[in-house]
Amino acid sequence: QVKLTPSDVAVVFEDRELTYQELNQQANQLAHYLRREGVQPDVLVGICMERSLLMVIALLGIIKAGGAYVPLDPAYPQSRLAFMLEDSKVEILLTQERLLLGIPETTAKIVCLDRDWANIAKESANNPIKTATSENLVYTIYTSGSTGMPKGAMNTHRGVCNRLVWMQNTYQLTSKDRVLQKTPFSFDVSVWEFFWPLLTGARLVLAKPEGHKDSAYLV
Repeated sequence: QVKLTPSDVAVVFEDRELTYQELNQQANQLAHYLRREGVQPDVLVGICMERSLLMVIALLGIIKAGGAYVPLDPAYPQSRLAFMLEDSKVEILLTQERLLLGIPETTAKIVCLDRDWANIAKESANNPIKTATSENLVYTIYTSGSTGMPKGAMNTHRGVCNRLVWMQNTYQLTSKDRVLQKTPFSFDVSVWEFFWPLLTGARLVLAKPEGHKDSAYLV
């Protein structure tokens, strides 16, 4: 899609936007950085962030590096975040500087994308060589835990790809469409909200943090 529509707007958040080319280049820089930190297929990378352009860059960067993302909602109780960090054993955690005080003690290397971006931006903006296959993990999303301790539900590139191809064949998004991303990224519905628009040339519009609780978005 980047090759087809490099100058079209890919993602919008409040008064900021990124074109397909800009989004791809920044995701590539993060991917190369993560590769240097040891991320490879099936390596889990934690992401504890509020909805923002950086969140989309982080998701794409982890996948481009070959790894799988583990969403950690900063609104979760500390005890739940601590359990998920320990259970998933992520070695790298991507976050934002203002959220640091809410992150439980962890042995993972913490990277604040806003604070550390100048260093990440030194990496190549070229597409990294693909290392993940259709059988490798794309994410581990923890269940609600309503029947006990939350469990990490894993999905592969094949599973996600099949879902997105079915959705496009059925509903056929175009470059004229705008898709609101409002589901918290700790729920699997968010997966198609993030990636389906970007695979089809549509525009991804991010709700503000906690915006999914605003009834105005549902009208």
